[in-house]
Amino acid sequence: MDIIVCVKRVPFTQEVDLEIDPEQKDIDREDLAYVINDWDHYAIEAAVRLQEELGGTVTAVNLGTEEDEEVLRRCLAMGADRAIRIDPGKRRLDGNGVARVLARVIGPLKYDLILTGVQAEDDNQGTVGIMTAELLGVNHAAVVTGLEPDEGNLLIRCELEGGVDERSKINLPALLTVQTGLNEPRYVSIMGIKKAAKKPLEVVDLADLGLEEAELAPQTIIEEVFLPPETGGAEMITGDPARIGEVLLNILKEKGVRAS
Repeated sequence: MDIIVCVKRVPFTQEVDLEIDPEQKDIDREDLAYVINDWDHYAIEAAVRLQEELGGTVTAVNLGTEEDEEVLRRCLAMGADRAIRIDPGKRRLDGNGVARVLARVIGPLKYDLILTGVQAEDDNQGTVGIMTAELLGVNHAAVVTGLEPDEGNLLIRCELEGGVDERSKINLPALLTVQTGLNEPRYVSIMGIKKAAKKPLEVVDLADLGLEEAELAPQTIIEEVFLPPETGGAEMITGDPARIGEVLLNILKEKGVRAS
């Protein structure tokens, strides 16, 4: 099975006091550390496991700068055979533009399955995977929490609302967006890192893809990025059940809640 995995390098924002950039269009990323997008980490692990079971190839694809190659090298160290970095130059793309670029690069490649994370940690839009599938004209499913081969196709489990899962069969070729918890990503060993240095990493310039300006024009405009307002902490209500119930009712009334 030939598998393509789309991966992204994102800022590590846990335990960091975020600041907004002067243009108020993004967070200030200058002093932030970067890591592989968490959802993509599960996607590359799933691809390598399928390859180990069924054979074939795994190709990691990234749209980013030269610094993003560290994420691709990590994918190669985990077991991917090949990596492709698409250099956007100075162009900033929204989800629509990213999907069009990925579809243009992936389209000519040999693949049975495309895996992406269900969303990216920096923008949380969750749109690129499904838009890429639509542009490629392949079957797709989102929020996948389980997958296994089934006579040339895949049996998948998808997370629905309210804690409900759905099991179904999807015909290949297909694109799946992967949820966290699908597997346990492997530890990258020193031997894997050494092998990764010898594997091919190709760089493609966005300008060479032949995409029209109208195709790359942003469909979404960020007007302002701001930190959420600070609010008070939780109020602990103590006492016997009757008193607690009375206090809760008064709070609900103050908030404008009315019994039906």
